[in-house]
Amino acid sequence: MSRAIDGTKRKNRRAKILKLAKGFTGRRSTNYKAAKDAVVKSLTHAYVDRRDRKGDMRSLWITRINAAVREEGLSYSRFIEGLTKAGVLINRKALSNMAIEDQDAFKAVVETAKKALGA
Repeated sequence: MSRAIDGTKRKNRRAKILKLAKGFTGRRSTNYKAAKDAVVKSLTHAYVDRRDRKGDMRSLWITRINAAVREEGLSYSRFIEGLTKAGVLINRKALSNMAIEDQDAFKAVVETAKKALGA
């Protein structure tokens, strides 16, 4: 019996890889072997970068909070220390949004932190 090498399973598997490689430059978008390597590498980077994004966002929130708190005469680290002493449990994302969208509420939180620090 002859060996089937051009079946639909093989074509579908290759088509799936080439579809994922759409938009890549040169041989990487049309040649299966090159596309397979490029797709594996790109999916690996996508997986890692989805996790890195969480840290990037946290550092962005901290930068925004720091800028807003310095206008009130505190540093970021002293502000967080004051919140901890006051027992205020607000995450950095919420504090960042508050600093941008609701300055009055943010100033109230800063005053709470200052009182807890005794400044």
